[in-house]
Amino acid sequence: MASGAKRSASDSKKADFFDVVAARYSVRAYQKREVEPDLLRKILEAANLAPSAGNLQAYEIVVVRDVDRKKALAEAAVHQTFIAEAPVVMVFLANPARSQWRYGRRGAQLYCIQDATISCAYAQLAAAALGLGSCWVGAFYEKEILKAIDCSYDLIPVALLTIGWSAEPFERRPRRSLSDLVHYERCP
Repeated sequence: MASGAKRSASDSKKADFFDVVAARYSVRAYQKREVEPDLLRKILEAANLAPSAGNLQAYEIVVVRDVDRKKALAEAAVHQTFIAEAPVVMVFLANPARSQWRYGRRGAQLYCIQDATISCAYAQLAAAALGLGSCWVGAFYEKEILKAIDCSYDLIPVALLTIGWSAEPFERRPRRSLSDLVHYERCP
């Protein structure tokens, strides 16, 4: 870009997005500070805008703030105690029935999982854009997660997302190089 040239609105939006992606990191220590309802709503609205197979949104989100439920989630997540200390825990659940009617077995076994996963990723990026920390948790016992949130019907826990104000410094961990990660035209 030439010196003194103005950036277009689309250029600044692109830069802002990449800044958010670069700022996101996994937080496992949170300040004892609540997440304001308007910020939580913005995160949930972003999750709701995530693409989904056939726009069926074959997932559910359970927002947990209750201390005892967060403790139960932490126990169900292989005793990851930081989960109980986060101000908010979102449980993303795949809803196979919402996808199966249109896509059959593939919808029930894959598309609903993808839908919940993408929604969680949008929520995580929205939290980062708002200056909040988060941590994606995938290690847990499914039945215990369902019990902790009083879910008795056919949903599949896909991810927990802890959200709050970070109490730990940002530390970028090394990532694989693109030359190691990306392959063109065929598998390695």
